[in-house]
Amino acid sequence: MLPPERTPRQRIIDWITDTRLSSYQLAQMLGIPERQVEEHLTHVVKTLARDKTRRFILDPACCQDCDFVFCDRRRLTRPSRCPHCRSEAIAVPRYGIDSLRSRSSRVDSNASSR
Repeated sequence: MLPPERTPRQRIIDWITDTRLSSYQLAQMLGIPERQVEEHLTHVVKTLARDKTRRFILDPACCQDCDFVFCDRRRLTRPSRCPHCRSEAIAVPRYGIDSLRSRSSRVDSNASSR
């Protein structure tokens, strides 16, 4: 018997683990609209908030004209224009998941290297 196909959210988690991808790239891979990917990403963030071994990473969007970085932005979507120079040349945000090592394993490895 074949295993059931993975959900779009599970595939997103698999694809952005240890790498960074934009919502456009994910939409192309999944074959769904970019807005749907962004909706799935909000749920991925909630799922990973409960997981102590992984962390969701957002490489923020930035203005290509004045280099303003949207680091305080809460929404996962691309901003429409820069608040400083009003340019619409905005580099897209990228999403990823990094694995976290437990503190105890770092302490143990430091003690064993002495």
